[in-house]
This record gives sequence, structure tokens and C-alpha cells, in this order.
Amino acid sequence: MTKHRLFWPVVALLALLLGDLIASPAFFSIELRDGHLYGNLVDILKNGAPLILIAIGMTLVIATRGIDLSVGAVVAISGSLACLWIADHPDGVGATLVAVGLALGLSLVLGVWNGWLVAQLGIQPIIATLILMVAGRGIAQLISGGQIITINSAPYEWIGSGFVFTLPSAILIALAVFVLASLLVRRSALGLLVEAVGGNPEASRLAGLRSARLTWLVYVFCALCAGIAGLMISANVHSADANHAGLFIELDAILAVVVGGTQLTGGRFSIGGAVIGALLIQTLTTTVYALGIPPEAIMLFKAVVVLAVCLLQSPAFRRKLRRRKARPAAPAPASAPEKVEVTA
Repeated sequence: MTKHRLFWPVVALLALLLGDLIASPAFFSIELRDGHLYGNLVDILKNGAPLILIAIGMTLVIATRGIDLSVGAVVAISGSLACLWIADHPDGVGATLVAVGLALGLSLVLGVWNGWLVAQLGIQPIIATLILMVAGRGIAQLISGGQIITINSAPYEWIGSGFVFTLPSAILIALAVFVLASLLVRRSALGLLVEAVGGNPEASRLAGLRSARLTWLVYVFCALCAGIAGLMISANVHSADANHAGLFIELDAILAVVVGGTQLTGGRFSIGGAVIGALLIQTLTTTVYALGIPPEAIMLFKAVVVLAVCLLQSPAFRRKLRRRKARPAAPAPASAPEKVEVTA
């Protein structure tokens, strides 16, 4: 069981929750107010929904031996464009639908751009997406005019802070994307093709697979997930901040994917593991705030926990631990033989 890729992430998540329960017995309490569920566990799922979405898209990108550093910029662009449209047009469901359509449409275009640079021009993924990571913040600032756009739209705010059947809508949206992605990659040949491209791109190309098209597709899907996450984040805070929206979320997404058992070398991947990794990171953040630890220590705590989980997942590290435990004690040095005098 310990060799399963999800064993140690699940153990780390349960250990964090157990520590929260010991430190604060009311941590698991959930109450129903005005027909809505509230509590720390609900907050973990709700606040972790954007990270879950991006981690799902990032998993498929990493499975093809790629990386997408631009998801944070796409989050800022998506939220800024949607809030700008709503701020300039009358409130209503129609304006919200147009804003969502524009934001997700632009996110798809940005994904096409990343995929074109990687799949068609052959630029290294870390460089290709770094271009949009840097330029994307500038695009978001141009859209917002360098200002924080504040909105007051009930239909739009429902995306990030609404409720459906007592549950936050953000959780249900993330769950729907997770189910859809899981069905596509595990109930069809798409997942096997992605693993083949990531395992050996040249061999898959020689076998007749259109590896460039698949690579293009995963970058578009990752950008779409980031666009939805941008809508969630801006709708939850009722505003769009081009400077801080989605800041460093690309690093959290990469950590979530790696903690979930997907290797950066490509090939086999686990969408469920990415979700567990995202929940682990969000639980760690919630724990820091709940225990009154200074927020400046969040990055340090994340680094320590992620390092510990990655070491426990490493077969080489576990082999070294077993060898050290099984190493026998050094034998005591043999005493010099006594001299025996022989007399004639």
C-alpha cells in the first residue's frame, strides 16, 4: 500500500486534518445557516476550487513533458476582462453570460498561443509559457486600466460565492470539470495517447500519433481551466486585481501535481492525485490561518510539507532509509592473541 502513488499525499492530508482537530476541536464543525453550509472544511473546498481547476489542467500539460507558467496571468486576464464588461454594462444574467463568454474565449486564445509556440515552433515549454507569464500581467493591467475593478453583480458573484443545494457553487463547478476530465482521459483513448506522447514523443510520432495536435490540445485545456479559475477568484472577492489575482498560483498548481504523483518527466499522470495535492496545499494554508501563525510563514510551511511528501514518495529515498535501518552494527575489533611462552 505504501508504494501507491496516492498513499503519502493522503496520509499527509489526514495528518494535517488530525493536527487541526487536536489544536482546535471545533475545526471540523459544520453548521447550516440560511440554507447554506459553513465551516472550515467547506472553506477548504471552496477556496481550493480554483487551485483544483488549474491543477487538473496542469496535470495534462506535465504529462506531455511540458509546463505552463502562464496560468496565473490567464487568471488575472480572465477576471479583469469579465469584471470590466460587467462594470460597463447593466447588471443582469445577460451581461454575466457575455462576460463569461468573452473571458473564456480569450483564455482559449491564450491557450492556442501557448500550444502554437510549443507544438508548432518547438520552443521549450518553460520559455514559451514564461513569455505569456510576463506579458499577461501587462495585458491584464491594460484591460483594467491599472485599477482594481469593483463590481456588484449577483449573477456573476454566484460563480465564486453562490450556493447550490447548500453547497458552494465553486465546489460543484470544480467537481464537474474533474468528472468531465476524468471521463475523457480514463474512459477514452485520450489519456493513453497523452501518456504515450509524454513517455516518448518521437516514438509516438513514428507510430502515427499526432503528438503536436495533442500537445496543442492540453495547453488549450489548461488555459480554459485557468480562465474558469479567474472567474471564480474575481467573483468571490467582487473585484478584479490585475496585480495580485492568481499571483504564484502556477507554483501551487505545479506543487499539487507533483505531490499527487505525476512526474515532471511526463508519461503516467493522476488527475485524482492532483486534486488531493491541491486540497493538501489549501488545507495547509487554512491551517496556518486557523492556528494564528503569521501569514508570512505560509510559503515556508508549504515548502517543508511538500519536501517531506516528495521524499516519502521517492523510491530511492525509501531504499536508503531501509538500508540504514537494516545496516548491522559494526563488529567489535578482535583482541590481539596472547603470547604464550614455551620453555624447553
